[in-house]
Amino acid sequence: MSSAQNTPPKTPIKNLRPATRLVHGGTLRSQFGETSEAMFLTQGYVYPDMETAEARFKGESAGFIYSRFSNPTVAMFEERMALLEGAEAARATASGMAAVTAAMLGQLKAGDHVVAAKALFGSCRYIVEELLPRFGVPSTLVDGTDLDQWRAAMRPNTRVCFLESPTNPQLEIIDVAGVAEIAHAHGANLVVDNVFATPLLQNAFELGADCVVYSTTKHVDGQGRCLGGVILASNDFIQTHIHNFLRQTGPALSPFNAWVMLKGLETLPVRLMQQQRNATAVADYLASRPEIARVLYPTRKDHPQHELAMRQMKGGGSVVTFDVQGGKEEAFAFSNALSVVKISNNLGDAKSLITHPATTTHQRIGPEARAESGIGDGMLRLSCGLEDIDDLIEDLAAACDAIA
Repeated sequence: MSSAQNTPPKTPIKNLRPATRLVHGGTLRSQFGETSEAMFLTQGYVYPDMETAEARFKGESAGFIYSRFSNPTVAMFEERMALLEGAEAARATASGMAAVTAAMLGQLKAGDHVVAAKALFGSCRYIVEELLPRFGVPSTLVDGTDLDQWRAAMRPNTRVCFLESPTNPQLEIIDVAGVAEIAHAHGANLVVDNVFATPLLQNAFELGADCVVYSTTKHVDGQGRCLGGVILASNDFIQTHIHNFLRQTGPALSPFNAWVMLKGLETLPVRLMQQQRNATAVADYLASRPEIARVLYPTRKDHPQHELAMRQMKGGGSVVTFDVQGGKEEAFAFSNALSVVKISNNLGDAKSLITHPATTTHQRIGPEARAESGIGDGMLRLSCGLEDIDDLIEDLAAACDAIA
């Protein structure tokens, strides 16, 4: 568990449902008995004597040492995320990419091998394809939806399998349980980036993941304020692979950002459910328009992995991906015609946001890799926010009319 020390509640938090955990989980109150979690903006801590300092540095006594290692506000956030995810332990990071990088590098060494799905966020592909090989860790990219390709790519030295599901931006659904079975049969760990689904819509641990990572910048904050990330796993995994790596390399989440994330978690279920309702309606509307060539949304029956999505997810999420008829020019014209929906590369926000993956989030992987991943010049990724659905539909209708 995280290093937060709590007075046990009358009803154990683990016996409560997710929405309740997100309001009360991990709370650590000071002697003042504050209602809202306190923000501990300190880098260091004072010890009553030298013996206590020695014991803490040796790990023989519980307590905080330095906020690069742990902090009371950050510890509350870690505890709450672990309770939500159903994980034994969590470690927060300064960003989602810091979480991905630490989850990979913390358990790899020169001579190891990684198998990953091709459909990854651009920065994640950079870690797998470019960064890891610099340190003697080669990688193999596969079609994540094809379990035979996962099996064929495994080697005796494969230590990590890595995937996103749903993927960014194609919303491919990968059989997490199937990949986990393959990974474990070869002695490898499965790391899942669960950011599109969130813990509320998909439990990657129940499907067999060994480690789950999030950019909490997305739905957890969900209001465009702070960067953050988190790594969740068993106590053994965190202590063996993650804890010391983070302690020594320093991608620490600031206490202020942790406090903002704690406030975001309190409203996550309410926000996500409304965003999902909006996304469902938006997907159905866009599918009715002749200007739209294709709509991708996991719970629509025309999604390529609809059956799998319904089996391993509790809902389709907040993101709709679609292709406009034509290419880049039409995609730009569509986006530029929007007024309620804003152009931005973030997602999971209270505001509806649209981006053109080929020229933003996935531009650096190159045209061949984009084509191989199904990311065309006409593709747009829409993250649905909390606006009135009628306003969103009217805005999208005007954009469709602009390219008709």
